[in-house]
Amino acid sequence: MSSQSTKPTACLALADGTIFYGRGFGARGETVAELCFNTAMTGYQEIMTDPSYAGQIVTFTFPHIGNVGVTPEDDETAEPVAAGMVVKWDPTVPSNWRATGDLVSWLEKKGRICIGGVDTRRLTRAIRQQGAPHVALAHDPEGKFDIEALVAKARAWKGLVGLDLARDVTCAQSYRWDEMRWAWPEGYKPQTAPVHRVVAIDYGAKRNILRCLASAGCDVTVLPATATAEDVLALNPDGVFLSNGPGDPAATGDYAVPMIREVLKADLPVFGICLGHQMLALALGARTVKMNHGHHGANHPVKDHDTGKVEITSMNHGFAVDSQTLPEGVVETHTSLFDGSNCGIRVQDKPVFSVQHHPEASPGPQDSFYLFERFAAHMAARKAG
Repeated sequence: MSSQSTKPTACLALADGTIFYGRGFGARGETVAELCFNTAMTGYQEIMTDPSYAGQIVTFTFPHIGNVGVTPEDDETAEPVAAGMVVKWDPTVPSNWRATGDLVSWLEKKGRICIGGVDTRRLTRAIRQQGAPHVALAHDPEGKFDIEALVAKARAWKGLVGLDLARDVTCAQSYRWDEMRWAWPEGYKPQTAPVHRVVAIDYGAKRNILRCLASAGCDVTVLPATATAEDVLALNPDGVFLSNGPGDPAATGDYAVPMIREVLKADLPVFGICLGHQMLALALGARTVKMNHGHHGANHPVKDHDTGKVEITSMNHGFAVDSQTLPEGVVETHTSLFDGSNCGIRVQDKPVFSVQHHPEASPGPQDSFYLFERFAAHMAARKAG
C-alpha cells in the first residue's frame, strides 16, 4: 500500500496487538467495543439497529453487504446501536426496489465507523479461537493512526461483563404499539381488533418483536427497563413480555429480577426473548455465563425438546443461561445444536416460558413465529378460566 490511492484509511486494533488495515467508510473518528461476527446473509440494517448490539462492532462474514440499500421500514430502532462494522468488500451499490438510500451514506449520517477490505475469514477465526476481543476501530481519510494508542485503548476497555446497557437503550417513557408485521402488498398495517393486553418491558426491544405481538392479537404497552412490578400490574395486563437487549444480564438483573419475581406471583402468562429469557431465568434462580464468542447469525439450529423438531433460528447473544443451574420445576425446552447451550425454558404447570433465539426473524427464518401464538394461547386460556 505504497501509493496514496491504496493507502489504508481505517485501522482495527485488537487488544492483543494484532492490527488489521483497510478502507474506511461511514463516519470518521474512533470507537472502542467488543468485536463479534455475524453469519447472516441478509439484514445488515436490522443488525446495525438491533439494540442488543450496544457495545459491539459487527464483523459480517457474508461479503455482499450493501446490495439491498437501506430503508426506514427496516430499522429495528430509531438509530443504529452497533458501534461499527467490519466487512470483506466495500459496500456495494444498492439494487432493490425498496431502497431509499445507500448503506455508506446512511452509516456516515448515523455516525457509525466502519472498515472494508479486511480478511474477515482470518478475523472470524481469531474471534472463535480467542473469544470476542476488545478492539479499537479508527477511520481517518488521511491514514494517520497512532497504533500504540489504539491498542492501549482496546486493552483499557473494561468489556461487557458487569455492564448494564439496558438503561442506555430502553425507551424514556411508556408508549403504545399497534403496528403488525409487514405483508405484501399493504406493508405495515395497524392491529385494529386486539384481544389481549400485553405489557412489554423494553430492555432494548426490536420493533419486529412488537409487530409480532400485535399480529398475534395483542394491544401492546411498552414500559422502560426500570419499570416496577407496580407499574406493570397497574395496567391490568393479560400477559407480560420481556424483551431482548444488550449487556450483562446479571447487571441488568439488579433491578429487573425483583420486578419479574413480583410479576410471577400474579400468575400471569410471561414470555421472554434473548435478554428477557436470561432475566426470567435469573428471576427463577438460575445463573448466566459469558460465552467465548457468542451466537450471532440467522442460521442457528435449535432443538425443541417438547416436539423433537429442529428449528433454524436467528440469534444474537454473548451471554447464556447455565442450564446446570436451572432450579427444580424449570424445564429446559430448547438447546443449540451447535454447542448444546441453553436456548429455552418453561415453568412446569405455569404459562411462563422464554427462548434465547429471536423468533421475530428480523433478519432470519420464520420457523419460530409459533411462539407468539403460544403466548396468545396462554393468555386466552387464562381468561377462559
